Amino acid sequence: MGSLAYREDLEEEENSAFTWEVKANSRAFNSQFKTSFLCWQRQKYKSNVIHTAKYNVFSFLPLSLYEQFHRVSNLYFLFIIILQGFPEISTLPWFTLFAPLVCLLTIRATRDLVDDIGRHRSDRIINNRPCQILVGKRFLWKKWENLCVGDLVCLHRDNIVPADLLLLASTEPSSLCYVETADIDGETNLKFRQAPPVTHLELTSIRNMASFQGKVVCEEPNSRMHHFVGCLEWNGRKHPLDSGNMLLRGCRVRNTDTCYGMVIYAGFDTKIMKNCGRIHQKRTKIDRLMNKLVMLIFVSLVLISMALSFGFWFKVREFKAKHHYVSSKHLYSVAAETFLIFWGFLTQLSVMVPMAMFITVEFIYLGNSIFINWDVQMYHAPQDEPAKARSTSLNDQLGQVEYIFSDKTGTLTQNVMTFKKCCIGGVIYGPDEDKEESPCQENPYLWNKFADGKLLYRNERLLCAVRHNEDKVVREFWRLLAICHTVMVQEKDNQLVYQAASPDEEALVTAARNFGYVFLARTQDSITVMELGEERVYQVLAMMDFNSIRKRMSVLVRNPEGSIYLYTKGADVVIFERLHKKGMKEWATEEALASFAEETLRTLCLAYKEVDEDMYEEWRQRHQEASILLQNRAHALHQVYEEMEQGLQLLGATAIEDRLQDGVCDTIKCLKQGNIKVWVLTGDKQETAVNIGFACQLLSESMLILEEKEIVRILEAYWETNNNVQRGKGRRKNRFLPQVKVAMVISGEFLDQLLLSLHKEPRALVHSMNGDGDESWQEPDEQRKDFLRARRVSLMWRTLGIQLRSTGLAPQVTNSDTSESPEVRRERAFVELASQCQAVICCRVTPKQKALIVALVKKYQRVVTLAIGDGANDINMIKTADIGVGLAGQEGMQAVQNSDYALAQFCFLKRLLLVHGRWSYVRVCKFLRCFIYKTVASMMVQVWFAFYSGFTAQPLYEGWFLALFNLLYSTLPVLYIGLFEQDVSAERSLELPQLYTAGQKDELFNYWVFLQALAHGTVTSLVNFFVTLWVSHDSAGPVSFSDYQSFAVVVAMSGLLSITMEVTLVIRYWTVLSVLAIVLSLCFYVLATWATQSFWLFQISPSTFPFLYADRNVLSHPSILLVVLLNVSLNTLPTLALRVICQALKKAGPQEVEEAPSEEIITVEPGPYLHRGSRGRRSSYAFSHREGYADLITQGTSLRKAPGVHSDMLVADTIPSEEELTPGVRPSFRFSRKMSLLGRRRQPRQAEASAEETQPAGPASTSAAADRQRGSDQHVAAPEARPRGSVGQSPPRKRESAPPPSGGPAQPSGPPSLGGQPALPENGSLWKIPSLSWTSWSYSWQKLLQLPGEGPEPPPGRSPPEAGPTPPPAAGESPTDGPPTRGEPSPSESRLSPT
Repeated sequence: MGSLAYREDLEEEENSAFTWEVKANSRAFNSQFKTSFLCWQRQKYKSNVIHTAKYNVFSFLPLSLYEQFHRVSNLYFLFIIILQGFPEISTLPWFTLFAPLVCLLTIRATRDLVDDIGRHRSDRIINNRPCQILVGKRFLWKKWENLCVGDLVCLHRDNIVPADLLLLASTEPSSLCYVETADIDGETNLKFRQAPPVTHLELTSIRNMASFQGKVVCEEPNSRMHHFVGCLEWNGRKHPLDSGNMLLRGCRVRNTDTCYGMVIYAGFDTKIMKNCGRIHQKRTKIDRLMNKLVMLIFVSLVLISMALSFGFWFKVREFKAKHHYVSSKHLYSVAAETFLIFWGFLTQLSVMVPMAMFITVEFIYLGNSIFINWDVQMYHAPQDEPAKARSTSLNDQLGQVEYIFSDKTGTLTQNVMTFKKCCIGGVIYGPDEDKEESPCQENPYLWNKFADGKLLYRNERLLCAVRHNEDKVVREFWRLLAICHTVMVQEKDNQLVYQAASPDEEALVTAARNFGYVFLARTQDSITVMELGEERVYQVLAMMDFNSIRKRMSVLVRNPEGSIYLYTKGADVVIFERLHKKGMKEWATEEALASFAEETLRTLCLAYKEVDEDMYEEWRQRHQEASILLQNRAHALHQVYEEMEQGLQLLGATAIEDRLQDGVCDTIKCLKQGNIKVWVLTGDKQETAVNIGFACQLLSESMLILEEKEIVRILEAYWETNNNVQRGKGRRKNRFLPQVKVAMVISGEFLDQLLLSLHKEPRALVHSMNGDGDESWQEPDEQRKDFLRARRVSLMWRTLGIQLRSTGLAPQVTNSDTSESPEVRRERAFVELASQCQAVICCRVTPKQKALIVALVKKYQRVVTLAIGDGANDINMIKTADIGVGLAGQEGMQAVQNSDYALAQFCFLKRLLLVHGRWSYVRVCKFLRCFIYKTVASMMVQVWFAFYSGFTAQPLYEGWFLALFNLLYSTLPVLYIGLFEQDVSAERSLELPQLYTAGQKDELFNYWVFLQALAHGTVTSLVNFFVTLWVSHDSAGPVSFSDYQSFAVVVAMSGLLSITMEVTLVIRYWTVLSVLAIVLSLCFYVLATWATQSFWLFQISPSTFPFLYADRNVLSHPSILLVVLLNVSLNTLPTLALRVICQALKKAGPQEVEEAPSEEIITVEPGPYLHRGSRGRRSSYAFSHREGYADLITQGTSLRKAPGVHSDMLVADTIPSEEELTPGVRPSFRFSRKMSLLGRRRQPRQAEASAEETQPAGPASTSAAADRQRGSDQHVAAPEARPRGSVGQSPPRKRESAPPPSGGPAQPSGPPSLGGQPALPENGSLWKIPSLSWTSWSYSWQKLLQLPGEGPEPPPGRSPPEAGPTPPPAAGESPTDGPPTRGEPSPSESRLSPT
């Protein structure tokens, strides 16, 4: 089997050619492009109609039959029906098997049809959504399905984008368009797109749009959501296009009154539909096993029939030799008669694969699905959403799940950010407990007319301090939150409406608003704030925006009194090292941050300082000079920003909660105890995903968390070792130590590099992972040092990989066959390493990558997978997994419509799997075992009878007994087992999730259980036949049953009662229904036998009803009943005794420890652990925040123009919002990685070496004055200077943990390293390394790898770093590289901008 990722990579490369030409307002031009297949041609550009259903009117019957006859059992039944059509070999009429087969096919086809009708209904709703299309010189309302490539579309606020559009213009300044991609990547924050400058300036009216004849040349349709390259050819000029100019299908327009776009990709060519995947027919493990068992049974029947045929061969020759006078009755030769007898035996024994079993299973699946729908414990009253089993054929597989792949946003979380706590001046202000318990009390914010009633945070003490306005720290704290941000504000229905680049920003500004510091408005160089009823206007002198590398944002403002203040907020790791001094207040804030992190809250540190006028003027000149440089501008700007952001005074910290759904933590804990691994696949940022991982207890402090660099180097060591393994060694035993708990955190870009760039050597892959070329800055003369450092790191991690293999952490050599391709081996190694982790978090993954991960685990682990999500970006993953669960969430119903099961909350997954899934698995397994047993016990008698009937294929039983045995006589008890059986109650199932592992190990139904059922049934048939034969041997008289009919009745009655007793012993959940099922089965036997053996039916057709009064004659003699009782006792008592003995031995034997992971496992040796270990995580918001709207604000790009600009644009009324359809994913940007190892603090705090990550800063906004002077100059990325200072010193109350010298903490001595490699701490043992914070761990490795003389010189006015020098950023781009900022105005636009 080839590499999944490699095949998809080839497909993407094929679609990267720039052969896609689309001309605006010209359907004739676009329709001339054709694609041909053999002799058939079709339009190259697809329409905007989508069809996600499997069938249509014409294809339903052939496709359904094609899928049905993929089951071996159906082919087997069809083969037997054909044989029964020949009178010479048939023992039963052909229609006796044909009618049940038609019934079975109809049931399954109807089930598929009902599911497909739902898909048709969904497609019809989506295709009929309205939109405005330019027809002639007017925009007319049309349906989505009427859209074609090249059409111009008009969209309004809250509209869903119907196709992939090139944004041409909008009513916003600079033709910006704000979109929400919640249904694509789960993020609710706004993203902006911008039209090309040429269309923004030229297409200012509908008349101009109607005459627009531009042609777009771009790449072929592909699934890369974050990538688009093309150019616009218009009026003899070419204009570049990228993904920032595109509106993808599935986005929702926000905060934009009207925008206009040109359709580039439509329908199934859109990126979102390219990511949707195909509908796969899902089949359970038991279903696939039954296919194999049917083939096994068929082969066995052929062998048995051949053996009996040979018996007939010898018997008939002997018969003809002794009885030559009856030879005239044999019309065929011996060989011909033997051939016919073979087929006769095969048709007679065909009931060994009972069709009734397959029909009954369908009703069992349906019944268990109804029980899921009826479960009130999975009903969510707020949404009025019950659980729903949309597929009725996967219930038993719910009890065998080993891997759960979950989305994050909207699945684990509520997608709601709430202001939870804050620390001001070292004092923690948490929510009042009594207010939380009684939310109906009076709102404390009634005094503030601007207050937002949705804020749940209440703290009377803090509110009193704010209203008294005496504490300067409190005042500056809330003032900073109201000023230092990039939030947009607009007034709607006399209410302020905030729109932020992230929900965290909005939560902070809203909190300040409720406490009396209300952000009212902003202009290009000012911001207006209402402070406790007083309106104050601050002049914005400079704005330095967030990004994931700077990890902070600063605003330099002049207050109404004329003083200049710098307000900064960001991650504690960068704020604390820029403080003027560190005292008790700072240490108290440190403790508060640690406590906030224990609660998995997202924190920010706030600081400020007053700036002298002279200092500002000097800084402003340097800033202006740096902003107009043509080379190294970004680096120079960063140095200027770094100078200003020093000597800060700490104000406090905020804590925001990304609220989890109810019961998520308990559900994940319970699932982990059931040996179910939970992987989180999200399009969100890494730090946010990791923070949620800790919040929901998927990750813990005792885990060793592997990130991308560690994973690559471990796999490199594995790869080199695997290449040296000699052939024939086979699989090495997996010795993953239970004392080591490991988690893995990777990104979608990492998957691309690891799984798609397979032509690279492992070392080249490692080198590419060392530097983030998209965001880094590096001087050319530093590249050699970086190469040497990477070489040393490679040597060190090769040694670590050997250590990991010795403990079982690294993937084991699984296949010594060198014929396996390198791509497959790399995929296998990655999956095996990931499967040994307790948790895996994949962030920044596209919908197609989510499906790829699921497919890889299915391919190499051979396990049952379940995918759960609530957005359209989860559809592909849901379709790929063995079981897909859709949550009816805020992101629409697309996931539900493509799922197998629909739930309202993630917490219901626990009951779905541990209760309904396990029950269904137990029921189906017991049902199959009982059915196989009863079939063999009753039908193997035919084989034994053949030895006494001359091998003539004469049936022993009465024809009606054979026909009604599986229909009435024995079906109800086993049907009860399949529908209602419970080994333990629902409550007990939830209390003991370890019981779930039985399904994962296939303990209740496998080849061994099947053979046991065969053997048990065979023994029962032997007892019933030969005991009866032995008792009736050489007997005669009125009480004898040596005649054929009496013998058959005794054997049939013994078999039926033995089977009924066996089923009675199997049932563990006794109800009235179970008793009723057994009684009814026996009553049916009595009534049907009385009817079929009655005299009046015998008179009608003696050949059809030959057993006249046979049962009555047998039952009238008590001695014969004793024979029946003897048979039943011999079959039941030994079985019962054997089970009792086995159960006693099982209880007396040593109890096996369950393999399910436990949270109580002792992990690594105790060491000097630090407080919470991971600063990067507690400041995950600052670490993950991308650049906001600062550039747009300071340049005036996003601010409203004076009336008249685009005044002749069409501004139509908005239409009501529709339900979202299409999935997708946001761009996957590269960002630096902070986390290496995490640990729990178990001993007093040791010295922390605080050093910032060796990554440069990204773009930072310039001041408004500099922007006006630069005009249309482009922003380039500004690298970040090395961090300085240390914040890890011990507080005064912990003198025993004094900080080390400025050179950094002393490293423990170790043995000599290999090949000049630095020695590993603690005698070279990885597990004994003291667990450090992300930044201190980074520093520790840098010290080990330090080259002489490394590290840049500090800027003027700054002391050398206390933590020691660190290497410069990795190579990857020149100092002048970097994408231009999208918000730059053109010269003509700058003239229109307000000053």
